Amino acid sequence: MKTLPSVCPYDCPDACGLLVTVEKGRAIKVAGDPAHPFTRGTLCPKMAHYERTVHSPRRLTTPLRRVGKKGSGEFTPISWEEAINEITSRWKAIIARDGAEAILPYSYAGTMGVVQHGAFHGLFYRLGASELDRTICSPAKGRGYADVMGTTLSTAPQEAQESDCILLWSTHTLATNLHFRHDLAAARKNGAKIWCIDTYRSKTADLADYFVSVRPGTDGALALGILHILHGEGLTDRDFLEKHVLGWEGLAEKILPKYPPEKVAAIAGVPEEMLRALALAYGHARAPFIRLGSGQSRYRNGAMTTRLITCLPAAVGAWGKKGGGLLASANASRAYDVDIVHRPDWRQAGVRHVNMCQLGEALTADSRIKSLFVYSSNPACTAPDQNKVLAGLAREDLFTVVHERFLTDTARYADLLLPATTSLEQDDAYYSYGNYTLQCGWAAIPPVGESLSNWDLACRLAKALGIDDAFYDQSARMLSEKLIASTKSRWPGIDTDLLQSGRPTPLPLPTDYNRTFATKSGKIEIRNNTLSPALPDYMPLPADAEGFAFVNAPDMRILDSSFNEREELTRGNTMVLLIHPEDAAKFHITDGQRVTAQNERGEATFTAKLTASTVPGRVVSEGVWWRERISGEHSVNVLTSQRLTDEGAGSTFYDVRVNLQAK
Repeated sequence: MKTLPSVCPYDCPDACGLLVTVEKGRAIKVAGDPAHPFTRGTLCPKMAHYERTVHSPRRLTTPLRRVGKKGSGEFTPISWEEAINEITSRWKAIIARDGAEAILPYSYAGTMGVVQHGAFHGLFYRLGASELDRTICSPAKGRGYADVMGTTLSTAPQEAQESDCILLWSTHTLATNLHFRHDLAAARKNGAKIWCIDTYRSKTADLADYFVSVRPGTDGALALGILHILHGEGLTDRDFLEKHVLGWEGLAEKILPKYPPEKVAAIAGVPEEMLRALALAYGHARAPFIRLGSGQSRYRNGAMTTRLITCLPAAVGAWGKKGGGLLASANASRAYDVDIVHRPDWRQAGVRHVNMCQLGEALTADSRIKSLFVYSSNPACTAPDQNKVLAGLAREDLFTVVHERFLTDTARYADLLLPATTSLEQDDAYYSYGNYTLQCGWAAIPPVGESLSNWDLACRLAKALGIDDAFYDQSARMLSEKLIASTKSRWPGIDTDLLQSGRPTPLPLPTDYNRTFATKSGKIEIRNNTLSPALPDYMPLPADAEGFAFVNAPDMRILDSSFNEREELTRGNTMVLLIHPEDAAKFHITDGQRVTAQNERGEATFTAKLTASTVPGRVVSEGVWWRERISGEHSVNVLTSQRLTDEGAGSTFYDVRVNLQAK
């Protein structure tokens, strides 16, 4: 028996340090690593028994070929040799007949390790396949922040311990950033007040002293209302604005007068007295800190909304104060030269791009796509406009290959289904995007069954396709070690020996890391002349016909659709719709009753839960569930749209309205 360090591979900002106990080639226990500077030895309920995922009886252990109808999940075992031969022969035929752009890879963040996440990029660049724009999470948030701050590093989460006013804005911390609660607890012990701003009262609101319910898609107006009050009450930091900010005068003179508190209260659904209390608390704080989530960015105005919120710390000079500022994303990935894995030098000019948020349209309206290769993702469940996605996956002329650990909704549509490793069976280099920490996860156990990592499969396919390049003679460990070496020039001062050992490795931050501004002007750019409009302003959402705003929030038991394989996490309480009692009375809906949410894209069946955690006119569901976990035919993404954000071409998962009908 031995205990080895490792790291959580999932798409969560924390990237927890793990201690994995191994006996006779099996992981028998997973615990938190107290040496991790941010996660500090605790784990979420999902990872507390990660060994149950790794050694689940539901693991795929051999390549499979479809024998039933697409979507039926009926397969027969085949060998890896047969699988590789079939893939390469079918792809060669497609390329000869239709060109390489007829092949489309589809992936996202099923693993956040740099090697395994980017393992297939070079292969598909080399082939000249269609390129996937991977924008399904929060690119509008990144663009909105960068529009104001450039590449300035966000404030480290641990600094919040020294703040006296913390805003948890559009983040369900207990579901998606659990370990930040340690910093919140320390700040509260030091006298800080905590505000939670969100579209409904999640369990994260229980961590806060005050909860502000904001109408979906109106966070930008709320930010302008706060700025209006700060300006009117003389609570801005004039010295900081003069020295470090471009465009404040224009914002104050041209934009803020349009957003007095009474108008903002009507737009955002926030009582005027609550708006004033929030603004005054922020303005009077010694070092206010904003932990900005991604929810506000998943609307058609997502980038502009983020841009407006990002103006708040500039207005009060929070960036110059210990414990103050804003954390959007830590961007620790900058420490690695990811091109070592991605091979952008192999990209071919003029290749067609497909936005992953519009996969349904691509597979149904664009018959040029003849093969889909899915890995590290489950688009049948997680992509928007589910009816169109499923219609595309059901095409008999679409040769679909899925590399997976479990029989997911997408895997059921595969022509060939290939077994994938978990993070404990492969080598990789990781980073956090919610704190400044790197770590390597070295294989702790042998691959389960005949499973292959993304990188090992990429190497086999490249060689079978006749790509004779030494790049594919490398192991994942070799690539990871090159990534470690690349940190020496990209982020000086990293303890590369510690990183090589597999232990959590903090990134050294300069004392002025978020007090000097990495923009073209060297100042915070509230006015950005490269944008239209140059000054940020609220962008109201176009009116939709349906009556209720629909929010699909994260569930604390799962992560997107990951962990649906775990019965102890997913039994019961799936596809629940939170409805305010006033709305329930109007529609004669009782607690526990079946109810249908419907719009132009489709309908989904939920179990009603009457609660004051939401407000009249707004319904909420939590989690993205496999179809086997629900009672109806469709999960929540049958309701979501393929529309894109204002910048970044991101998803608009929360920009949804529905009608309700009791069943």
